Amino acid sequence: MSTSFGAKSTTDDVLAGVDLKGKRVLVTGVSAGLGVETARALAAHGADVVGAARDLKKAEGATAVVREAAAKSGGSLQLIELDLADLASVRAAADALVADGRAFDLVIANAGVMAPPFGKTVDGFETQFGTNHLGHFVFVNRIASLLKAGARVVSLASAGHRFSDVNLEDPNFETTDYVPFEAYGRSKTANILFAVEFDRRHKERGVRAVAVHPGGIQTELARHLDPAFIQGWIEQLNAQAAAEGQPPIEWKTIPQGAATSVWAGVVAPADAVGGLYCEDCHVAELAEDASQIRAGVRSYALDPAHAQALWALSEKLVGETF
Repeated sequence: MSTSFGAKSTTDDVLAGVDLKGKRVLVTGVSAGLGVETARALAAHGADVVGAARDLKKAEGATAVVREAAAKSGGSLQLIELDLADLASVRAAADALVADGRAFDLVIANAGVMAPPFGKTVDGFETQFGTNHLGHFVFVNRIASLLKAGARVVSLASAGHRFSDVNLEDPNFETTDYVPFEAYGRSKTANILFAVEFDRRHKERGVRAVAVHPGGIQTELARHLDPAFIQGWIEQLNAQAAAEGQPPIEWKTIPQGAATSVWAGVVAPADAVGGLYCEDCHVAELAEDASQIRAGVRSYALDPAHAQALWALSEKLVGETF
């Protein structure tokens, strides 16, 4: 595998020389940030992109750069409505794609929310678990028949998975106190475990799944957070880094943040990333020490039995078997 890409690589670096004409890809969350850049980069290399968003009007404006890139490359952009916090919307979007019948080479489950006040989805699930995990769980599974042999699913997770493992006994904080970043950690761990189990179920037919951490990026994802809290958190992390002789944290640009998604989805060898967790355009190493907060993946997020248990719980919660 190429080792020429890293934390500072951009989407254009990663896709240099790659021709995606004839490839059909789906990206969720194309109304801002990483989703728009991911769609732009793929469209700029000739891909036919289907962009999913909750707010189509917002997405129309945000994806003007995607349409411009597609026009120059011979690619295309189609927008569809998808509200991951409403399973009726999820099922309607997936069913429409299946009825259309056109296959996909790549699905990037990019959309998500981070650390909002306690709330519930339309279906009564805790907002982050319901949106980040269960919405994508139903959506991707419902369109799995459209994934060609050789296709990949990229599940956007986060270093935030290290905040918390999933809680299979109380996924919706009914008996435990709600802590926004603990809930975020649970949902991001779930995103990794989903990739682990989806990969296990589909790799025999040539479809692989991988989870990725985009890196620390200033996007709309942080809209629920007090800027003072973010600044204090960064200062705390940098103090720890200095004590360990490490450089301070640097925010990634959005093109740098989206690079790992397109690297894992298009460039990296499938067998090298399938069922794993990637960051900075490489496969992450295990990081079990709680003080390791800059890089790496916790073993609980890659545990096959854990992934199967979460899958079974998820099917029970959404009332659907895949």
